[in-house]
Amino acid sequence: MIKIAIADDHQLILNGLKAILNESTEIDIIFTVTNGQQLLQQLEIEVPKLLLLDIELPDSNGIDLCKAVKDKYPDIKIIALTNHEETVYVRKMMKSGADGYLLKGTDQVTLIKAITTVAKGEQFIDESIKKNILQETISGKKSASLLKLTKRENEILSLIANEYSNQEIADKLFLSIRTVESHRLSLSQKLNVKNTVGLVKEAYLRGLIK
Repeated sequence: MIKIAIADDHQLILNGLKAILNESTEIDIIFTVTNGQQLLQQLEIEVPKLLLLDIELPDSNGIDLCKAVKDKYPDIKIIALTNHEETVYVRKMMKSGADGYLLKGTDQVTLIKAITTVAKGEQFIDESIKKNILQETISGKKSASLLKLTKRENEILSLIANEYSNQEIADKLFLSIRTVESHRLSLSQKLNVKNTVGLVKEAYLRGLIK
């Protein structure tokens, strides 16, 4: 029996995963949580064999959280669970210690296959993600066509390129500072950069801003 835990802040996703996995005789869900703090607290009580980890929890950066969990509990197998297909997320999560990368829209067969594969000590990456990685490898460069920004991310990226501060962006778009910071972090992760200069430079190179 594979003891697993699930960390996801969307109750519908949690309910769906539980409904699917409870049908398997190989898998036992020992706990579910909706944020990073709850996850770390629960791990102090019981450690699963495998963790399904949403990489966008409300209080945590999934990439950093993955590394923190792996540092403290190196034997836990982690499968990143997300809607992001961009290879930058895959590379960062795998570098942080994830053993698998799965899209939330996956089917029951693939989900169970991913869990059983990773539980055996092997890696599992969603087939559509593998195709993106292969395309990048063959072309030898990052493909802008593979990068998907939301409308809001595009708006914020344009304002950053025009030297707007976080506060100015928040005021202009009627958003909170925290929301702007979250979008800014997401952009940095998608473009695989560390600061504003790198963000703007990479965005220009990819043709995301002109």
